[in-house]
Amino acid sequence: MVTVSVFPVRASLTHQLGEFIVKKQDEALQKKTDFKVSVSGGSLINALYESLVADESLSSRVQWSKWKIYFSDERIVPLTDADSNYGAFKKVVLNKLPSTIQTNIYPMDESLVGNNDAESKNKIAAEYEQILPQSLDLVLLGCGPDGHTCSLFPGEKHKYLLEETSKRVAWCHDSPKPPSDRITFTLPVLKDAKALCFVAEGSSKQNIMHEIFDLKNDQLPTVLINKLFDKKTYWFVNKEAFGKVQTKNF
Repeated sequence: MVTVSVFPVRASLTHQLGEFIVKKQDEALQKKTDFKVSVSGGSLINALYESLVADESLSSRVQWSKWKIYFSDERIVPLTDADSNYGAFKKVVLNKLPSTIQTNIYPMDESLVGNNDAESKNKIAAEYEQILPQSLDLVLLGCGPDGHTCSLFPGEKHKYLLEETSKRVAWCHDSPKPPSDRITFTLPVLKDAKALCFVAEGSSKQNIMHEIFDLKNDQLPTVLINKLFDKKTYWFVNKEAFGKVQTKNF
């Protein structure tokens, strides 16, 4: 079963999210010398700041120098662009760390950004696939109001991404949310990861949480991930987002 934790206030959610991440870090470091984690964009980044940087009871336990940080998806824009997940994570989280802390972060190669041909965009995805480890210790994910995660969107138009079995990173073209061109993890990366963690907050997520957990609409990428990888999938949600969910059987 998928593990779902519902919190009445944001502070409880971010603290317990931080505890969960640090636990996964410690489990990884007991076995090897690094902690391989990937992050997504959006509101997740602010939650990570509150969990891992602003929470003083947790910040001292984060061994940043042993983290290897990747991105579950990225917009094909310059890394300094306001739409860049790397740029947002660096600004909100990494730039708030003491200057003495070293981090290992793996952004997309932006040298081909700006080329509008399909070959360049596929090459950006292929090159990012080459730097990914075979197995990530933790994949941190968001959930859009349409049920997308990473840049895996629902609907026939983007079914090619969910059906991809050979490419571990793919070019998402014609995204329903701008910017239209992105790269994204595909299901094989999630299959190989040791743990998957979704974070969803706010009343704008009520309808999609109902579809995911009550209706279990398997046309949604998030529902598919829950079904395929239930034993290693965790959800951290606030009470507001779960306002319409009735089931207790996740």
